[in-house]
Amino acid sequence: MPRFVVLRHETPPGYARPAHFDLMLEVGGVLRTWAALSLPAVGGEPVAAERLPDHRLDYLNYEGPVSGDRGCVSRVDWGTYEPLPSAPNAPNQQRFRLEGTRLRGCLVLAATGQRAENWQVQLLEDWSFNPEPG
Repeated sequence: MPRFVVLRHETPPGYARPAHFDLMLEVGGVLRTWAALSLPAVGGEPVAAERLPDHRLDYLNYEGPVSGDRGCVSRVDWGTYEPLPSAPNAPNQQRFRLEGTRLRGCLVLAATGQRAENWQVQLLEDWSFNPEPG
């Protein structure tokens, strides 16, 4: 099963992007990455996310400073995921079932169509959160 990680990325003052969460999905030897200022609420409205360049697989297990004085990251959750079929009426959506140490359920990523890097992330009703990892 492919792996995923959610990182909390604390950025230095004056950095172009404020502190955010990085959602990273292992695909073809890299981590496809999206940045969101907050995590969406279960069953709530989608949250805006920016598609970032792919990252190295090293981030699956990494916590600490980011090169180039871009702040530091800490792992919020990690585990495996399974791609799910897209809804027939939503071809711009990608659905995944995450099985993490804390997060479990269906995650939806949807391109907004405005720009290639503009996406939304949503957690469907069958989502669960375990406050204690493991």
